[in-house]
Amino acid sequence: MLLPLLAFGFSHVLCAGAEKFSVPNVNAAFHKSPKPFEIHVDRHFIEETRQRVAHARAPVFMDAIGDGPSGEIFTTVRDFWVNEYSWNATEASINQKLEQFTTIVEPVIDNTSYPVPLHFVHHRSPRDDAIPLLFIHGWPGSFLEVSNIISNLTNPPNASVPAFHVVAPSIPGFGFSPAPQHPGFGPVEASYAFNELMRQLGYSKYVIQGGDFGGVILRYQAHLFSKHVVSALSNFWVIQPEENDMRRLAEGSATSDEVAYINTLETYINQASGYRLIQTTEPLTVAFGMTDSPLGNAMWMYSLMAKVIDPAITAWTPEEIITWSMMYYIQGPYGGMRFYREVLNDGGFAALDFGTLPLVQLPVAISQFPYDICYRMPLDWAKRGGNVLKRTVNDYGGHFAAYEVPGLLLNDIWSWFGDKEVSGTRVFVH
Repeated sequence: MLLPLLAFGFSHVLCAGAEKFSVPNVNAAFHKSPKPFEIHVDRHFIEETRQRVAHARAPVFMDAIGDGPSGEIFTTVRDFWVNEYSWNATEASINQKLEQFTTIVEPVIDNTSYPVPLHFVHHRSPRDDAIPLLFIHGWPGSFLEVSNIISNLTNPPNASVPAFHVVAPSIPGFGFSPAPQHPGFGPVEASYAFNELMRQLGYSKYVIQGGDFGGVILRYQAHLFSKHVVSALSNFWVIQPEENDMRRLAEGSATSDEVAYINTLETYINQASGYRLIQTTEPLTVAFGMTDSPLGNAMWMYSLMAKVIDPAITAWTPEEIITWSMMYYIQGPYGGMRFYREVLNDGGFAALDFGTLPLVQLPVAISQFPYDICYRMPLDWAKRGGNVLKRTVNDYGGHFAAYEVPGLLLNDIWSWFGDKEVSGTRVFVH
């Protein structure tokens, strides 16, 4: 699949030569080389946010199941936010745990260079044989997803498994990467920016791990930059069933894995993807309310977050719900929401269904978890999207694997990239 470079509209994303970038409510500076960054959010904004939560107006609740977060969740999060939540402590914890940077990358598209400001996490391993790994998050996640695996990736428990230099950028419009000011920045453009980031950091070759939008971006990036991307591991490798697949399901000749995958995907599309339809069609309409109401934004995000984790092993705490929502609310949630529309424009969505993404010829492994829509998709179906050589079906866990079940995802990462011949990581052996 060849991507129409002339159709990117990327020249409208950021004006070439514009060097002054900022993040609302954050004192962040962006330069043409990486500079250390710590989160410092304006305290007047934090207090104003708390006051907005304190005066949040609740809907008139009914005894309806499946309409969205319950009144109990609304009240619990509101009261915790107003009376107990400490942004100061949260901010300090993130700054202490994650080494963060800002930079401006200048990817070249259609023979023209465009500046893209980025916020990213970068931890280098002390091991000489460490592999550069690009970790890409999605919505409603953020760079925080890498926090539960980054230490073990850079400093594994023993020398029998690979170590990694980890780079975890915020997609523009998410976290502390400034949102594009004009339409046209989608997964294709993100792949250009992230490839340039890895090159700027001195990683001419690297591997990728991603879920959600990370699983989408990595397919474009591996396709476009096969000279730099060595291999990838995705925990969000979606293949839309074909007409023949649905016929076999109707006839009763589909395998148990095919039946389970189709049923999960169809349930999501028909019953649980209303947020996606809105964010691919009218993201600004809903962004007015989410930008004005921090608690409304938190409930909007939580409505999906609650559905895609394994309830047998974890539950979102009020503190986590608030902190994850703040990764959007601080600069405003519109940029992150609108990325859905850009994915649609780049072909990743097709109305209610998932679209056709570029064929990946590099070695790929996929990890599947029960509370994600990719669960039990057969390996031969996965191969329709590229050179998928390994499929791991995990027994528990959900959509945010790196955060929710870090041990399982770590094992998958170590197993796949540790196989130097099949994954191609022998190129990193000195």
